[in-house]
Amino acid sequence: MTHLRGFAQRWVVFVGVLVVWQLLTMASGSKFFPTPVSIVQAGAELWFGGPASQLGLHDNVFTHILPSIGRLLTGWLGAAVVGITLGIALGRSKHGVDYFGPLFAFLRSIPPVLLLPFFMVIFGIESPQKIALIAFGALWPILLNSVDGARSVDAVKTDTARSFRIPRGQWIFMVVLPAALPKIFAGLRVSLSLSLVLMVISELVGAATGMGTQLVDAQRQYEYTDMWAIILLLGVLGYALNSLLLAVERRVLSWQPTRNAQPSTVKAGG
Repeated sequence: MTHLRGFAQRWVVFVGVLVVWQLLTMASGSKFFPTPVSIVQAGAELWFGGPASQLGLHDNVFTHILPSIGRLLTGWLGAAVVGITLGIALGRSKHGVDYFGPLFAFLRSIPPVLLLPFFMVIFGIESPQKIALIAFGALWPILLNSVDGARSVDAVKTDTARSFRIPRGQWIFMVVLPAALPKIFAGLRVSLSLSLVLMVISELVGAATGMGTQLVDAQRQYEYTDMWAIILLLGVLGYALNSLLLAVERRVLSWQPTRNAQPSTVKAGG
């Protein structure tokens, strides 16, 4: 019963929105706002119905969807490696943030979209340009949260490590990193959503493949149902990636008392 209630709480609003959307679009009859049913049908035609050798998937999946996901994950993972490494180093440095803080504040204030021409000049119009744009935009939430997490290590743990003369490497991986992980994961979640947006933007200009390119082509050819199908697919992709990251976070941070604490029952005396 509890699982059923939890399922209902998570999806009742979503289902309600779909029903209202279906009724409103049916009443309007506008070609610019197709019904959810027609959008799902268009998506099925776009991405399914391929040969058995491709597991029933259409060529569009391999031409547009998979390359986009590859660029997104490559840029995001690259930003994660650089952001966490640099953030931990600066967070545990006495004066690192003082020196580099103004530079980071300047760079993260620049909208990544404005740097698209710069990355096109440096990397061309192929995948490296798109990956670089995604990595640049996704870097800052991870970096800043990593710095904040590394600086929030409990002073007692720091003094204990110094008393036992724990080697620097063990101190970083066994004390600093675990303490910083909650804030690091917060930065990873924000940057993942941002990476999805930047992935689409990077594919709107000078790209031959990708979901952004497919979206523009559908809009130029007045295929509005296909356009909405791609938009909804982007939403589903963002939800799926965020859910996967949350599952990883719960598994990695399962040692935290606040995540494993069970409600206690207090018996009244007398």
